[in-house]
Amino acid sequence: MNKDHVKGAAEKVKGKVNEAVGRATNDPAQELKGDLQQAKGEAQKKVGDAKDAAKDATKHH
Repeated sequence: MNKDHVKGAAEKVKGKVNEAVGRATNDPAQELKGDLQQAKGEAQKKVGDAKDAAKDATKHH
């Protein structure tokens, strides 16, 4: 796990909170913000996965 994984996971959590608040308060803009944060978090996590895969590949060669 690297810093991209951690930041991605944190962004996804913030997104879930914002999405839930948006639904609870019937605020579509807040809900959309949460959806976007979750997508950003997932993308950042994938960057971390790619970095880990590249690091592992270089270790084995």
